[in-house]
Amino acid sequence: MKVLLLLALVLVLVHSSPDFKSRAARAAAADDDAVLLCNMTRGGLEACKPSVRSGSSDPAADPSKECCAALAGADLPCLCSYRHSFLLPSLGIDPDLALQLPAKCNLTATPGC
Repeated sequence: MKVLLLLALVLVLVHSSPDFKSRAARAAAADDDAVLLCNMTRGGLEACKPSVRSGSSDPAADPSKECCAALAGADLPCLCSYRHSFLLPSLGIDPDLALQLPAKCNLTATPGC
């Protein structure tokens, strides 16, 4: 579950940091499959975004096949290292929803995460 939080943090970093945004834009322009963080691609991060979004009147979407595939290939301990970031809620990412992604994708969560 903490892996999802880390995934949410990654999404936050990609969308909030000018440096990450410019790198993400260059990577997207060159190749949507370019690895951005913790073995997650821009496409993988975007695929998971609807499942971790907070503050919406609509319920969070179940993770897509694309999101789960991206998460399965991600470095989950790396993602877990971002779990306590204060940035997640400020960027519209619900940490609780992020932590639920591995279980929803039938993945084994990182121990201690």
